[in-house]
Amino acid sequence: MSMIGKITFFLGLQVNQSPCGIFISQYNYVLEILKKYGMEYCDPVGTLIEIKDKLDLDQNGTPVDATKYRSMIGVLMYLTSSRPDIVHATYLCARYQAKPTEKHLKEVKRIFHYLQGTVNTGLWYTKDSGFELTRFSYADYAGCKDTFKSTSGGAQFLAIAISCNTVQHSRTKHIAVRYHFIKEHVEKGTIELYFVKTDYQMADIFTKALSADRFNYLVCRLGMRSSSPKELERLAKSQ
Repeated sequence: MSMIGKITFFLGLQVNQSPCGIFISQYNYVLEILKKYGMEYCDPVGTLIEIKDKLDLDQNGTPVDATKYRSMIGVLMYLTSSRPDIVHATYLCARYQAKPTEKHLKEVKRIFHYLQGTVNTGLWYTKDSGFELTRFSYADYAGCKDTFKSTSGGAQFLAIAISCNTVQHSRTKHIAVRYHFIKEHVEKGTIELYFVKTDYQMADIFTKALSADRFNYLVCRLGMRSSSPKELERLAKSQ
């Protein structure tokens, strides 16, 4: 193994290091895909999905080119590695790759409109970021209009209650041994579980369409920020 200097590019990710922290983005890739699909001059929008919008199979809708639709979904899925803000919208649209319609394509294009206004957005890791792993989990209820599939909030609360309870009850003995993995780590003190109210639930951004204010708040909480190449260059030269 040899040192090749400060890393600036890794597996499609642009890595900008400075005394203040590390910024990871796919700035060039965003510009590339906007141009690829003829949307480099589209008007930007503030959110990915309108709250009133609910995608479904749209069986009576006008079909569109499925190959192009899947291609657009594919490039967006690759982008999610540095853009968690587009995860929910992208995977929602990905459900309809078999028989996409104009309605579905409109929602995919909206994601590109959003990217047009957030080209410089990426993940920001400050130099004083801790190494404590924190995970937020959340679920909607019967969110899919076609299958009504979901993981209910009650299951989430139950999981926390079971994991934190050191007593083995007969009512929960039907749960397979492998599901008690978390419980064992709670007992050892390796992890801690907490109930998080909706206002502070960062995983909310991955489950539903949100208002602009709520969406932007959670994007910020996720550690994302917008930094232009010039700003990153200035930070790299700072002491």
